[in-house]
Amino acid sequence: MSLDKILSISGKPGLYQIVTQTRTGAVVESLIDKKRITVGAHSNISILSEIAIYTLAEEVPLREVLKKVKEKEGGNPTSISHKDGKDTLEEFFFEVLPDYDEDRVYPSDIKKVVQWYNLLQKNNLLDSLEESKEDKDTSEEE
Repeated sequence: MSLDKILSISGKPGLYQIVTQTRTGAVVESLIDKKRITVGAHSNISILSEIAIYTLAEEVPLREVLKKVKEKEGGNPTSISHKDGKDTLEEFFFEVLPDYDEDRVYPSDIKKVVQWYNLLQKNNLLDSLEESKEDKDTSEEE
């Protein structure tokens, strides 16, 4: 499963994966409790593969940031919680992405990245970070 199928829905906690698309939206399944819900086209949905984090030089795709967290943590859950304080979160994120733009990346954004990483790790979806890059390389060669 690639990050193209994982969603964040505004106003709803956690992450969701697309089960099927409908005429008016999609049926999604929560990665937290596996409950399925229908979301309409009017919902504010963000696909993880389209999210990027601001750095001083460029925007880094979320996939790359999650890979760096995975490397730092050795594929295990993060050493901090998304509920930790602002200073702890910023210190952790500085170790992962030293040149992130502190003016445009808020503590709430860092909380989401930490929470999302832990959800993906718990659901064994971190391997999709590697697979997605290989899929793109393969399609570019053809």
